[in-house]
Amino acid sequence: MTDRRLAVQAWESLFRAQHEVFDDIRTDFDGTELTQAEYDVLLTVTRAPRMTARLREVTGNMLISQPSVSRLVERMVARGLVTKCADPEDGRGSLVTATEEGAVIFRRIAASHARSIAERMARLSDAELAQLHALTAKLRDDA
Repeated sequence: MTDRRLAVQAWESLFRAQHEVFDDIRTDFDGTELTQAEYDVLLTVTRAPRMTARLREVTGNMLISQPSVSRLVERMVARGLVTKCADPEDGRGSLVTATEEGAVIFRRIAASHARSIAERMARLSDAELAQLHALTAKLRDDA
């Protein structure tokens, strides 16, 4: 059985580290054309085949509720960053596709954001980064 005290200490350390890193990189979106939430939507969509993802996949990758994601996507449609249409394979669902403009803006901000993340994570060696990735994937059941 897992040592409960050690598990709580590890969890608190992970949570605090995530919070501090998140605070450090949050400013990457100040003065850009995207909010962090819009960036997260475009991250999921642009990584999908043909830059198109089901709305439920977008929602599954966000840390906000489904109604909030739906409203966010509608605002992004109005801004010309994405399009949204019914899923032809599942009429109950929707497909979200990055527009060319949305993809260009995303890529520009993503390059800067990736540099910021790499700078913050440079405190760890490549081996430590690989270990951190493996451990967090295991916690998410993605291993």
